[in-house]
Amino acid sequence: MKATPLTLRKKLVLELWRQKEEMVREEHPLRQLFWECTLRCDLKCRHCGSDCKMQDASKDMPREDFLRVLDSIARKLDPHGVFVIISGGEPLMRKDIEECGRAISEKGFPWGMVTNALHLTPQRWQGLLHAGIRSMAISLDGLETDHNWMRGNDRSFQMVSQAIDMLVAQDGFVFDIVTCVNRRNYSHLDDIKEFLISKGVKRWRLFTVFPVGRAALDPDMRLTNEEFRGVFDYLRRTRAEGRIRADYGCEGFLGNYEGEVRNRLFSCQAGVTVGSVMADGSIAACASIRADFNQGNIYQDDFLDVWENRYTAYRHHEWMRTDDCSDCKYFRYCQGNGMHLRDGNGKLLLCHLKRIAD
Repeated sequence: MKATPLTLRKKLVLELWRQKEEMVREEHPLRQLFWECTLRCDLKCRHCGSDCKMQDASKDMPREDFLRVLDSIARKLDPHGVFVIISGGEPLMRKDIEECGRAISEKGFPWGMVTNALHLTPQRWQGLLHAGIRSMAISLDGLETDHNWMRGNDRSFQMVSQAIDMLVAQDGFVFDIVTCVNRRNYSHLDDIKEFLISKGVKRWRLFTVFPVGRAALDPDMRLTNEEFRGVFDYLRRTRAEGRIRADYGCEGFLGNYEGEVRNRLFSCQAGVTVGSVMADGSIAACASIRADFNQGNIYQDDFLDVWENRYTAYRHHEWMRTDDCSDCKYFRYCQGNGMHLRDGNGKLLLCHLKRIAD
């Protein structure tokens, strides 16, 4: 099955988007900064593509080291325009995470968190609010049985459900619920949707597994091509209903689904508007990238100097025109797909458009 040719209207929209994104790559304004504050995690999720463990031998990055990065950025950029996202591992395994957030706020940077919510008690939630947290993303991969199976913990669903209630009750707080679509929960997406709507959730983000980490070896994680297409058809229908804002994650060019399954067209912002500081000090881009495309290290380099003068592989994608991308007529819009889908040798691990078409 070949990919359905793009409609004329879609081509025009994508061409305008491509031109806009070319200018963004040239300007590369830093808008989001991930901080991988720890490699420790208290879950063993079946789809995890990271290096996290229950108890990792490496120590958490001292917050003073990351705060020096923010000082460097603030000397040249308006801190209010750079959103810090604390990730891990599991950030709430740090006992000082509230102090970290407060210090980030005091330096003028807005901040949020990605968490599995297992330690998000009412007391910690209040502490995070007092520390100035602005947003949060929490994972929910099904109702109780499916979610706990995915996360490997019998208390996980209960804690996520409690966390959702707390976040909904906080008037005006911005958060979304993130669902990893897999073979087990694919047929239960309506159940998840109705549960979230009944809770008062407004934003729901779906993503599909890419073949890295544990997911690469787990057949339950990999959708069939028919199911893969079905995710986007489901998102179309859900968005048309208008009962909850449903979006596909930022990964992957989707052909004629572009503009219909998420609120922006595809472009990989890793190293363009998104940077990161990893737990070992590596200066990277999107925290989902696990291949070694690091650009430096905060213990030897100034972050902002690296941001302004390196990241060539992220901002100029002609080097990606190999293998399936070499003669693809959609490369001008796709630009080689997301950087998190490239292995250490630069080889593309997954082409969304090819999976949609097959």
